Amino acid sequence: MTKDHGPSIKDDETFEALRDQGASKEKAARIANAQASDDMSPDEKGGHRPPYEEWTVDDLYAQAQKVGIDGRSDMTKDELIAALRDH
Repeated sequence: MTKDHGPSIKDDETFEALRDQGASKEKAARIANAQASDDMSPDEKGGHRPPYEEWTVDDLYAQAQKVGIDGRSDMTKDELIAALRDH
């Protein structure tokens, strides 16, 4: 039986499946809530940003700071990219 994760999680079953697959709570909640919304299509590729490899280190650092990645000041460009993709 699926646990009720409260009003902040719109699709508890999807949330639990994603957590079982190793997704963070934040990522699982984002995906579960997007799938529960008729206005969103999380299975479609979106965004119009260039790939992280084309970003400057300063831009990567700013994005890492925005999403709260710890240890970002000591990271190389490749490490920042990996951390952002794993977030």
